[in-house]
Amino acid sequence: MRGDHQTLALLLFSVFIAVTLGITTWVGRNRQGSAEEFYAGGRLFSPMENGFAIAGDYMSAASFLGISGLIALFGYDGMLYSVGFLVAWLVVLLLVAELVRNCGRFTLADVVAARMAEHPVRTAVGTSSVTVSVLYLVAQMVGAGSLVALLLGGTSDTARSWTVVGVGALMVIYVSLGGMRATTWIQIVKAVLLMSGAVALTVLVLVRFHGDVNALLTSAAERSGHGRDFLSPGLRYGGSWTARFDFISLGLALVLGTAGLPHILSRFYTVPTARAARRSVVWSIGLIGSFYLMTIVLGFGAAALVGSADVRASNASGNTAVPLLALVLGGGEGSTGGAVLFAVVAAIAFATILAVVAGITLASSASVAHDLYASFRRPGAKQRSEVGVARVAAAGIGVVAIALGLLAQNLNVAFLVGLAFAVAASANLPVLLYSLFWRNFTTRGAVWSVYGGLIPAVLLVLLSPVVSGSPTSLFPGVDLALFPLENPGLVSIPAGFLAGWIGTVTSPEPPDPAKHAETEVRSLTGAGAA
Repeated sequence: MRGDHQTLALLLFSVFIAVTLGITTWVGRNRQGSAEEFYAGGRLFSPMENGFAIAGDYMSAASFLGISGLIALFGYDGMLYSVGFLVAWLVVLLLVAELVRNCGRFTLADVVAARMAEHPVRTAVGTSSVTVSVLYLVAQMVGAGSLVALLLGGTSDTARSWTVVGVGALMVIYVSLGGMRATTWIQIVKAVLLMSGAVALTVLVLVRFHGDVNALLTSAAERSGHGRDFLSPGLRYGGSWTARFDFISLGLALVLGTAGLPHILSRFYTVPTARAARRSVVWSIGLIGSFYLMTIVLGFGAAALVGSADVRASNASGNTAVPLLALVLGGGEGSTGGAVLFAVVAAIAFATILAVVAGITLASSASVAHDLYASFRRPGAKQRSEVGVARVAAAGIGVVAIALGLLAQNLNVAFLVGLAFAVAASANLPVLLYSLFWRNFTTRGAVWSVYGGLIPAVLLVLLSPVVSGSPTSLFPGVDLALFPLENPGLVSIPAGFLAGWIGTVTSPEPPDPAKHAETEVRSLTGAGAA
């Protein structure tokens, strides 16, 4: 990129970082230091504020950069991500939001442990929550690295690496100093910026084609290099049986995974009532639905105006399609309009990444402190010690995410998020649904359900073409790919449900009907909820 692009984009990056650090510092000065303040922001947010924050937390680099890039490269098949990410919220609205808010305090493990033996359940659910969060964080790191590499010349591996380190450091600062309240306001600001940028780009694409969507699709097909096949199913997930099963596996993971994401579930605890949690989801569905419709226009717009070949040349996984589209819409390389629009879009994408990593880091550090540490700490330990552990955990998780982000720099961010969704749907969703709706569910069933989904999901990813055995793998020179599918959801999600059932029916301890009745009343009415 030219110097004017770099200077303006870096200036906007700096402005956003300064503003968000200012919010974090201000909130940090006014915090009380309690667990409720750190994990849930004092439960003081309105449904609209929390709805914007949920949207800001959910619309990640995978949404803005990855999905549009996949559509620009694969056309129709890339739209699966947009559809899956949106449909997932119906599951959250109908089955999860209100009940989770009534049953828990800060984390997913609170819901399950309400009627089970706390120590084994918190250990299992805390472990799975941290695993999902780290996978999700890696995707955001990869998105940040791709963005800044494009800004600084497109092939700068050093720039990408240092960007991953910088984003990791910032996310630790946000969480450690500001907790949930600062993270929420950062996400609200980011949601407004992202929606504004997406609307502006969508309008510009449609204006370029005089509002004729058919002309947009025809032009995209012509410049894709695939002709009419670009607009038909099967370009990415067609042909072989493995590709078709991958399609089904990915769809299951996307639709079911959202309801098991720790950083999304933790947002329901930031509002005062279950009704407010449900209304938050309605707000977020409106925002998220509008956004994903726009990503479809942006993806086909990038194929039509930039060209699939140029998108792939800039980044093999398509992660830079939207910034390149902004450059063309603003007037092209060398124009003032192109420089300004590119810089604005790059800054919004960077803001998106920073806001999401802050939310994920907070949720994962809460799982470490409130679930793993709290289940081992001695009775009577002060609550402040738990918050201190959460801050230390944020730093440790940041280091792990940075290391994995450096390894996965060549993978598409939407694809990486799909893996996180698969693990969430396999390990977290079965135990959550069983706990809420199955009267006979036991502690053994809960533990088996978590590990019965988590271990196969992680193991199948390690033995898949994602890690080895193909030119696009993390380790292309090694071939340990024994599992043919890239997404494990088709196998690991049923495994999680099956393991929970087997663990329950073989459990030596009988279920406690009194605890189930108490949990059922609390989940449906909110009586006794924090």
